[in-house]
Amino acid sequence: MSHINPDPEPERTPGLEPGGGVPPGETPPAESSLPEAGPRETHNPPKGWAKGPLALIIVLVVLIAAFFLAYALVLIL
Repeated sequence: MSHINPDPEPERTPGLEPGGGVPPGETPPAESSLPEAGPRETHNPPKGWAKGPLALIIVLVVLIAAFFLAYALVLIL
């Protein structure tokens, strides 16, 4: 990758004093964006591990519900 300097060149930027300062009333030059900035574009698919814990939680909820249903039936009969 080639690196591009994002800072403005003082020799070619209008409105700068010698040394790179900005005189009063003048708007400083904006920095250009960095082409290398930001996240890399990579393919990051989901791992699929969420199905296991979800199934475990569902089974646990069904077992608890069955326990309370059986307990209620024992109390009634």
